[in-house]
Amino acid sequence: MIRQLITTTAMVLALGAMPALAELKVGSIVELSGPGAAAGTNFRDGVKMGFEEINAQGGILKEPVKVLEYDSQTDPQVSRAMVQKGIDDGIYAIMGTVFSSSTVVNMLVARQAGIPQFTGSEAPSIVAMKNPYIFRTAFGSQKGVPKLAKYMSETMGLKKVGVAWANTEFGKGGHKAFVDAMKAANIEIVVDVPSEQAQADFSADVLKLKGSTAEAFFIYYTEEESARFLREARKQGLNKPLLGETTLIGHKVIELAGDAANGAMGHVGLTPDADIPAVKEMVERFKTKFKYTPDHNAIKGYTAAWTLKYVTEMVGKPDSKAIAEKLHGLKLTAKEHPGVLMDVSWDDTGEMSRESFVVKVENGKQVVQAVLPPN
Repeated sequence: MIRQLITTTAMVLALGAMPALAELKVGSIVELSGPGAAAGTNFRDGVKMGFEEINAQGGILKEPVKVLEYDSQTDPQVSRAMVQKGIDDGIYAIMGTVFSSSTVVNMLVARQAGIPQFTGSEAPSIVAMKNPYIFRTAFGSQKGVPKLAKYMSETMGLKKVGVAWANTEFGKGGHKAFVDAMKAANIEIVVDVPSEQAQADFSADVLKLKGSTAEAFFIYYTEEESARFLREARKQGLNKPLLGETTLIGHKVIELAGDAANGAMGHVGLTPDADIPAVKEMVERFKTKFKYTPDHNAIKGYTAAWTLKYVTEMVGKPDSKAIAEKLHGLKLTAKEHPGVLMDVSWDDTGEMSRESFVVKVENGKQVVQAVLPPN
C-alpha cells in the first residue's frame, strides 16, 4: 500500500513537471459578421486550413494546435473584447483582425499582454505605432501604393489622375499614401472625392470623377464599397482606367460586381492567380476543402499560420515574447519554408516585404500584367 502511494505520488510529481500545455492555443479573431464578413471569412478559412495541415504533419513542436475562433463583428470595441477573451483563454498568438479600424484598437490589448499578432490590416498607422507585437500578413498601402504609382507613371504614362476613397482609418492611410506617391511621381491629382462612412450610393462620386480632366482614377474602398462603386461607374459609362489596391479587384469584389469589374486594374500583394506553383497548389486545396475560390485574405491567413509554426520552432518553445523578437528582421524563403508560399521578410516595425503583382480583371478573373519586386 505504501509502495503504491509512493508510486502514485511520483507519477503526479512527474506529470506536474511536464509542460502545462497539452495543446497550443491560437486565437483566430476576425470579421465573421458585419460589413467585413467577406474578408474575415476568407482569412479565417485560410488560418483553419493552415493549422489543419500543420497538425497533420505533427503540429508545432510536436504538439497539436487548437484554433479558438472569435467574431469581431466588424466592430472595433467588440474586437478589443475578443482579443482580451482570447488572452484569457490562454492563446499564445493571434491571427487577425483584417479591418484596420479594429486592429488599431485591439492591438493595444495584445501588446499589453505580450502576444504576437498577425494582422491582415493594411493601413500605414498599424506599423507606425511602434508596437513590437504586430506583424503584417501583407504589406501596407504605404509600401504598395508607391509600387503602383511607378507603374502608372512609367508604364501607363499618366499625367493627371483622380482619387475616390473611403473616409475611414483604412481609407485615410491609403489616400495619404496615394497623394504622396503621386507627388513623388510628378502626377497631378485633379479631383479628390472622399466618401461618407458606410456609404451605399456612389452616383454623385462617380459623376464628380466623370466630369474631371483625369486620365485615370485611383479607387480605395472596402470590397463591398468597391463593388457598389464599380456597378455605378459602369452604369454612368465611366470608361477611363480604374486602378486600386487589392480591395478594388479582389475575388469577392469580382463576385459582387459581376461584369462591372471587368477592366479594373490593381496592385495586389497576393493573388490566387499568380503563376507560382506553391500558390496554385494551395488555392486548389482550398477550393476542394471550402468549395469556393480563396482571395488574398485567405492566403494571408494561411501563410500566417505557417509563419507561426516556423518561428515557434526556431525559438524552440511557445514563448510569445521570444517569437515576436525573432520575427523582427526575419526572412523566410519558400524553398526552406514552403508554407509561406513566397519569399517574405519583416522589418523592425512588423512591416513585411515580398514580390507583388499588377493585375487586370478580364472575363471575371485576375490576369497578371506585371510582377513587381520587393521594396
